[in-house]
Amino acid sequence: MSPEALSRRELLYRSGQVAAGLTITGATTAVAEPETAAGQVVLREGTNMSAALSPDGKRIAIDLVTGIWVLPATGGRARRLTDDFQDATQPAWSPDGRKLVFQSYRDGNFHLYVIDADGGTPRKLTSGAFDHREPVFSPDGKRLAFSSDRDGSYGIWLLDLASGTLTAVTTTPDEEAMPRWSPDGQRLIFTVNDTAIDTVTLATGERTRLVTATGIDRFYGPGFGPDGQTPSYMRLRGPDASLMLGDQQVTTGEDVFGFAATWTGQDVWYVADGRIRVRSGAAVRDVPIEASVSVVRRDYRRRVRDLDSPAPQPVRGIASPVVSPDGSQIAYRALNALYLVPSTGGVPKRIVSDQYFNSDPDFSPDGRSLLYISDRLGTADLWLRDLASGTDKVLTSLPGAQTMPRWSPDGRRVAYIDQDGALWTLEVATGAVQQITPALFMPGRPSWSPDGNVIAVAAVKPFSRRFREGTSQILTVNLRTSELRYAEPMPFRSLATRGDDGPLWSPDGRYLAFVVESVAWIAPVDATGKMIGDPRQVTHEVTDSLAWQRSDALVYLSNGQLRVVKISGGRPRTVRLAATWRRPRPPERSIIHAGAVWDGESERLRDDVDIVIEDGRIAEIRPHRRGSETVDASKLVAMPGLVDAHVHWHLRGRAWGDRQGRLWLAYGITTTRSPGDPAYQMVETREALESGSRVGPRFLATGEAIDGSRVYYNFMRPTLSRKQLDLELSRAVALGYDMVKTYVRLPVEYQQTVIRAAHAAGIPLSSHYLYPAANIGMDGMEHTGATNRLGYSHTVSRIGRAYQDAVTLFTRSGMSLTPTLFNSKVLYAEDKSLFTDERTKVLFPQWEYERLASDINAIGTPGAPTPQALAANVDMVLRVHRGGGLVICGTDAPLDNVAVSLHQNLRAMVKYGFTPREALITATRNPAVWLGLENRIGVLKRGAFADLALVDGNPLTDIKAAAAVRRTVVGGVQRTVDELMAPFRSQAPASSRVVNAVLPARASAKQQHWWHEPEWATHICCDH
Repeated sequence: MSPEALSRRELLYRSGQVAAGLTITGATTAVAEPETAAGQVVLREGTNMSAALSPDGKRIAIDLVTGIWVLPATGGRARRLTDDFQDATQPAWSPDGRKLVFQSYRDGNFHLYVIDADGGTPRKLTSGAFDHREPVFSPDGKRLAFSSDRDGSYGIWLLDLASGTLTAVTTTPDEEAMPRWSPDGQRLIFTVNDTAIDTVTLATGERTRLVTATGIDRFYGPGFGPDGQTPSYMRLRGPDASLMLGDQQVTTGEDVFGFAATWTGQDVWYVADGRIRVRSGAAVRDVPIEASVSVVRRDYRRRVRDLDSPAPQPVRGIASPVVSPDGSQIAYRALNALYLVPSTGGVPKRIVSDQYFNSDPDFSPDGRSLLYISDRLGTADLWLRDLASGTDKVLTSLPGAQTMPRWSPDGRRVAYIDQDGALWTLEVATGAVQQITPALFMPGRPSWSPDGNVIAVAAVKPFSRRFREGTSQILTVNLRTSELRYAEPMPFRSLATRGDDGPLWSPDGRYLAFVVESVAWIAPVDATGKMIGDPRQVTHEVTDSLAWQRSDALVYLSNGQLRVVKISGGRPRTVRLAATWRRPRPPERSIIHAGAVWDGESERLRDDVDIVIEDGRIAEIRPHRRGSETVDASKLVAMPGLVDAHVHWHLRGRAWGDRQGRLWLAYGITTTRSPGDPAYQMVETREALESGSRVGPRFLATGEAIDGSRVYYNFMRPTLSRKQLDLELSRAVALGYDMVKTYVRLPVEYQQTVIRAAHAAGIPLSSHYLYPAANIGMDGMEHTGATNRLGYSHTVSRIGRAYQDAVTLFTRSGMSLTPTLFNSKVLYAEDKSLFTDERTKVLFPQWEYERLASDINAIGTPGAPTPQALAANVDMVLRVHRGGGLVICGTDAPLDNVAVSLHQNLRAMVKYGFTPREALITATRNPAVWLGLENRIGVLKRGAFADLALVDGNPLTDIKAAAAVRRTVVGGVQRTVDELMAPFRSQAPASSRVVNAVLPARASAKQQHWWHEPEWATHICCDH
């Protein structure tokens, strides 16, 4: 198993409407043409660049910024052979030096290409839905060795160049990769799970283990040393990346990149510290490179949502709609409440609304009651609302969260998902609960077969351990046999999301309904959920959140409207809701007497001031006037409210419930930006916050990130065609996305298409890539070294260092950088005050608090974050910042701890070189610029929104003071920390709770597959 490819945490430690004519179908993009020419950037170093010396020793091929280049072995100007769309890496020479083979992600999967070393058109050698990587010519030039996931895990394969025949060399379940030939062509050397190095003799199949890892060691870039026998490789050991020859450490203190070195006699050519390096004994020299690439300015008219208007607005945030058994009513969540509306449309009736988080309604089989979740007793419990009397009854009082419930057809049981992703059932009569599956990685909402014997959920099935992505499939759990069975909805296709997009059993049991590529399908199934016929497309417009209306129609969401269509065909109709929301009138006037103020710009505090707030904005900051009626903050410092520019409200939103928004406010965070959340959950939360129905910071966000052929997270959109891109962009515009994010497996050509369409709509974008994103108009990059389809980053090395190419591209392109410094958790070793703070203890769910405690206890153990990695991360961010780049502070919460992680990020910046003011600007003024809200948030000045925190201490001299929040103001609405904690400060009385017996887990709950693990276990999203 490759932690560098799999573990988000370890990688992080190391590393309005538009014109109707807006469409992208049929667009042609032969070359990556800039939106506006901005000039050339000269690169002299390459982060995680690979290099291959030609057989005659005269030229070097490199893969700088995902292009193949050739330069003289003596150094100098490099000549590029491939374009941006080729997305080409890891070149290797043919024995005659006339050709280069490389891996390319041009068409949405990794395939092998060959190109003349003097230039020309690349020729594709492999095809299909599997990935093919790391090719290398055999010494006789007749075959290629490469790695591929064609057989359920990565293995070593051979391609006969004359016949095109593929042959498997290894067939084990291990992850075998990065092959290299022996000089005589008889053997291959390769890594095994990144923890061992083996050779195989091709004639006999005999395998020999050459190197075995100890402790946390990982191995990359194996090859044969100068004697043709001894292995050469890069050893990653904590913060050290060293070139090894057998058990001899060749380098010390260098950042050696994880690619095969080339030995010429006793000389060795390799890449370290961003440079091509030649070592001859103790003598070392660098080969200078010069490569010129272009970057573009983003030149489009930015659309920013109106955050002021008091006018009524239509409710678009309709979350998790369900239909009553008789088809006459629809229930859903909106504006932080549960509603009922006739299925013919009309005025919705609000039935559950108490300021707590109430969600996931489901009608009982007799239609008389509504099942839902609520955290009114402290955690997400199951509740039952009698629709006739309006009374509520709690069904569960368990230590964790119970979410996404669904009634069994006979009304005796409820299926639900816990905070770890495990499927459980509740016996309604007795209150007993039983675990049905192991923890699953972010599964969807369960659905019962009509006979109650099978439960279906959406669940991910990765292609390999080495890379986390796979397809979101239909997982059925047979309650009689305990069989777990995965099935793709269609070959190599994913369910659209793992949430409310199915699979969903029809009441008559004939079909499963689901969304694929953002349209609805139904498939005939037998009683166990096995498909017995081909799926049939039902809708042709953007489709989300399916619900059956009886067994002959589907209700769904399309661009903010409820729609219904007969499965037999015909035009869909709109279920028109007479539902609007409006912003509450802000407090007319208040005056805060602050002991001092930092306005978000000045070098020092201004003492003894009154902050005059009128209609939610700052009217004046003036010297204190005695006699005015004020809020006394004379012993506190006022500062702009902080912005966390990378959060995912609904990654664990159901389990966190009402606590999450309160916690952000309690730590002075008044604005959050999400680069990925389930679309309708996001819009519902945004409308709830802006309508005053929910407590929390401002929320600017996107829906699901636009991804490629493979996915991992439940809120990534697998996208396979230009036609589907039209649907994705239409949803973004209709729901008023504040940004768009493209994700890891989206090909460059599609990424450029999305950028052009989003910019035409005035919407900014972000992704996990720096280049060629900087040349096709991307606005920002998330994380110092984001999760990358390569399995490593081109912005930070495996030990977290960035080189001239990455820093210069950020500063010259103007793309923003959101660091998400996961390594900042190491600071708990010297100061646990954020962990022991009452706000953290009260507002963290208990299981989240216990996980944070476990992480803190693990500091200093192998595999935990290190100060060296954190220092390297901050060094990169500081160079970008002081070079004129735009750094916007973000955390990836809840993958890093909600609210407290932002303060740890700021403290880490200061510890390793930022001034407190510089650090604070990355969490105030800079994100305001990115969001198009410059001078409206992130500053305290006349006309700005009255978003501020009142803190105990001077944050310009002690960055820890920024966390010492006593009162928070958003849009003029003031809340004390005590007020924010109050709903969760005490446990619910025993009389209000129930006792749930926990039955022994079913056999199906035993661990059956390596990918069955809770979302939090390995934090696999990044090096992000």
